[in-house]
Amino acid sequence: MSDLLHRLGAWLHGQMPTHAQLEANRFTAPFTRRPELFRFTRRSVPRGVAVGMFIGIFALIPGVQIVGAALMCVPFRGNIPLAAAVTFISNPVTTLLIILPLAVAIGNSFGYHADIATVEAMVREGAGLAQWRSWLLSDTAPAVLIGLFIQSIVAAFLSYFLTMWFWRYWIGRKHRARRHRAPFRHAENEAASISLAASSTPAAKASVKTGDTEGIA
Repeated sequence: MSDLLHRLGAWLHGQMPTHAQLEANRFTAPFTRRPELFRFTRRSVPRGVAVGMFIGIFALIPGVQIVGAALMCVPFRGNIPLAAAVTFISNPVTTLLIILPLAVAIGNSFGYHADIATVEAMVREGAGLAQWRSWLLSDTAPAVLIGLFIQSIVAAFLSYFLTMWFWRYWIGRKHRARRHRAPFRHAENEAASISLAASSTPAAKASVKTGDTEGIA
């Protein structure tokens, strides 16, 4: 499990935009002057993951996700780099195989009859904002939007509580490791103190002085 968590952490770290990259974006630049949105704490990390999961699933429009995650992190006080990284949970593979089919199934359960082929083609071709605006006026849009919204809300809640559990597990593991190392450090410090005390005794000093005298003779 630790290996899986390590790989997940490495993947998220690789997807995180740097402070300089966010500062270079005219939409996210104002948020870079707020250091509390970039700290990794037990509150900001789960909130950032939940925000990234919500935006990553609900907002499938390229170029909107990172900006949307940064905007949503402000009122929720989530970690912006982490939220931006989590939005990459929606990519062409996961979107076409999992997110869209599930969204259509959820939406159609409300009585709609969505056509998923059009949305899949737009995702594959990387449709722009104009194409998405036109699609929003179609009959398929309500079903997909309802499905995406419900799916993103559930994913955000689940990811929030899972991240809280992982944070406590990780911090607890660090504390246990520190307590495990403490007796060994204490023993090493005692040994060093005894050695220093022994070398400071009058007999030890006399021995050292005699040795120095013999060496001169």
